Amino acid sequence: MDTEFAYWVPNVSGGLAVTDWPMDTDWTYDYNRDLALTAEEVGFDYALAQARFLGSYNADKQLEALSVANALAAETDDLHLIGAVHPGVWEPGPVANFVTSSDNISGGNFSLNVISGWFKDEFTGFGLPWLDHEERYARSEEFIRVLKGMWTSEEFSFDGRFYTYGRGMSGFDGVQCEPSPVQEPHPTIFQGGNSQDARKMAAKVSDVLFMNGGDLGKLKGIMDDVREYAEEFGTEPPQFAVNSFVIERESEAEAKEELENIIENATEEAVEGFKEQVQEAGQSSDEGEGMWDDSDFGDLVQYNDGFKTGLIGTHEQVVERIRQLDAIGIDIVLTGFLHYDRELEAFGNEVIPDVRDATPLDEVDVGGDTIENVGGARVASGDD
Repeated sequence: MDTEFAYWVPNVSGGLAVTDWPMDTDWTYDYNRDLALTAEEVGFDYALAQARFLGSYNADKQLEALSVANALAAETDDLHLIGAVHPGVWEPGPVANFVTSSDNISGGNFSLNVISGWFKDEFTGFGLPWLDHEERYARSEEFIRVLKGMWTSEEFSFDGRFYTYGRGMSGFDGVQCEPSPVQEPHPTIFQGGNSQDARKMAAKVSDVLFMNGGDLGKLKGIMDDVREYAEEFGTEPPQFAVNSFVIERESEAEAKEELENIIENATEEAVEGFKEQVQEAGQSSDEGEGMWDDSDFGDLVQYNDGFKTGLIGTHEQVVERIRQLDAIGIDIVLTGFLHYDRELEAFGNEVIPDVRDATPLDEVDVGGDTIENVGGARVASGDD
């Protein structure tokens, strides 16, 4: 199987679950450097940095995503680092130059996640306007068009609703971005989102769509929509990645007990605050839904619905679940862990080789998932 694997870089304090249950994870640069070197050694393909600017929801410290991704890219040889930016907080021109520089520094191992935004305070707190849902995605689409234009043109001009580039310049017919990126035709553009606005944007301009965790039916429905939009727009559909939180234990009962402990010891005020922010952001979409439209308290303890994907159980169950994800069209599995110190390395040493040696499933019943409530979180699993 050719499934690729990414991990969330824990560059924000508090780990990947909003809980007071003990975890062996740190946010500091030295820790993340060692983790990246381990991830590269055990077979991970990508490392995705988190973009946060304000202390919130158990995350009171943060290393800025572009900076930490660039530094880790310079430390590693084959691991592909993904920085992250919010249009509106960042301008596309300087970002295009930053990513080009990082791509050259890393020898072609640097790409970008473009985040349209859900955390209102990170805009209004910096004196920036908070656009409605559709407008945020429209701005992100233009942002990406500027990036790709600068990366693939000698002199680039653009006239959009949100950005104007290459006008009023003396002696030039447009803005330049030299040297060019190492990757051809340009660094990979990732984006997140489950809403219809996100699906349309992914079909128009993005290379990979990160989806929140979910059961097979929900994930397949999103992917089918994006492919239909791509056909409508005359574009190539993106690849698809899904978020997951991995709890692999000797027995299924032990894995579920760990999840129950994580949720039972959740930081209630932080989870409720996060829930209010993200569901307000999604409700402003035309369909009144977003990435967390059907997420309850237990689901949101892992803030990108990673429990729902179902990588919770024994080694054999985790490998089989990844085979099922592959069968519906998932290209990249994005992972998070409670104990990064040991679980990331174990996943790379044990799960990744077994997945790559596995025979792909011919088909899978996308409606055959069993949804089990474990400690208040909905966890999907399919038939073996």
